[in-house]
Amino acid sequence: MRRTTVHLPDDLKAALQRTAAGQGRSEAELIREGVRLVTERHATPEPRLPLFESGDGALAEEVDKALAE
Repeated sequence: MRRTTVHLPDDLKAALQRTAAGQGRSEAELIREGVRLVTERHATPEPRLPLFESGDGALAEEVDKALAE
């Protein structure tokens, strides 16, 4: 785990302290939970890998030519 400094306004720091004390949890634990929730909510999906190689595209042109004949 890595240490990070977070700057909070006084009212948010006080709310964090009250919540941590009320739940018997550390402030760091609540901050980690909050960061996890936000990052999961706004996560971008992993790019999907193609199921097969699409080649160079010449096949479609060849099909068009064959159908035109």
